[in-house]
Amino acid sequence: MDIKDIVKKVKQIEIRTKRSTDAMLMGQYHSAFKGQGMTFSEVRQYQFGDDIRRIDWNKTARFREPYVKVMEEERELTVMLMVDISASMNYGTHASLKREYVAEICATLGFSAVTNNDKVGLILFADRVYKVIPPKKGRPHVLAIISSILNADYIPSTTNLDGALSYLMKAFKKKSYVFLLSDFNDQFDVKSLRVVGNKHQLLGFGIYDEKDMQIPDIGYALLNDAETGEKKWVNTSSARWRYQFAEQQKQKIKNTEEAFDKSASVFLKLNTGQDYTKPLYNYFQTR
Repeated sequence: MDIKDIVKKVKQIEIRTKRSTDAMLMGQYHSAFKGQGMTFSEVRQYQFGDDIRRIDWNKTARFREPYVKVMEEERELTVMLMVDISASMNYGTHASLKREYVAEICATLGFSAVTNNDKVGLILFADRVYKVIPPKKGRPHVLAIISSILNADYIPSTTNLDGALSYLMKAFKKKSYVFLLSDFNDQFDVKSLRVVGNKHQLLGFGIYDEKDMQIPDIGYALLNDAETGEKKWVNTSSARWRYQFAEQQKQKIKNTEEAFDKSASVFLKLNTGQDYTKPLYNYFQTR
C-alpha cells in the first residue's frame, strides 16, 4: 500500500471500530482488567464496617476519634500488542487479509485502552523483532500503531515466536497485558509462553482464514508455503489428501490451544470471515 492507501485504510478502521469500542468493550474492558495495586486516596472519619487495618493512628490520636485511610485501585495499565507480520499473515480469501483483520482488532483494543487512560505499545515480529513502538497514551498514538501494522514490510520468512517473547521479557519489566496475534504457523516452545504468562497477563489470538483449514478440489495445484516459500505439486482432487491436510491443520490449532492452557493463558481462535467483537466481549465478561 502507498501512503495514501494507508491513511485511507487507517481512517476506515478507526470509523469501523468506533462502535465496537464505545458500545461493546468500554465497560467490559474497565472491569476486566485490574490495576497494578492500591494507592492512597484520602483520609476520612471511620464508618461502621470499615477495615480497622486502614485506621490512620496519627490522625486518630490528633483528633481523638478514629480516621481511616481510603485506598483506591491504581488503574493505569500497560497494554502490549504483539503482531506477527510473517508472510502467511499477508494472506486472506475474505474481504480483508489476516494482517488487516489484525489491525482492526488492535484498533479496538488500542482505543479501549487509551479511553481508559492506559498506555498501549506495539511489537512487530516475524523471524525477529522488526519494530517496537513504546507504550504511550492518546488517540494519535493508536492511529500510528494501526498504520505501522498495515505498512509493515512484507517478510517472506518463518515466525520466531520464542525470540519475540524473549525480547518482550527483557524489554518490558513492568507487568503488562499482552495480546499476541498470529496464525501460529511455526513451532514454538511452550516454555516461552509459560515464562511470559508468569510475568504478564497473556492472551493469544489465533488468526486463521478458511483456506488455512481446507483446500477445494481443483485438481493438481502448485501450492506455495507462505512461510518457507517452498513450492510443491499436490493432487487436491484426492479426498485422502484433503482430509489429511484438514486434520493436520486442526491438530496444529489444538496444539496451540494446549500450549496456552499449559501456560495458564487464554487462547481465542478467530477466522477472518468472523466478527471478532463477540468473542472479545465474551472474554471480557468472563474475566
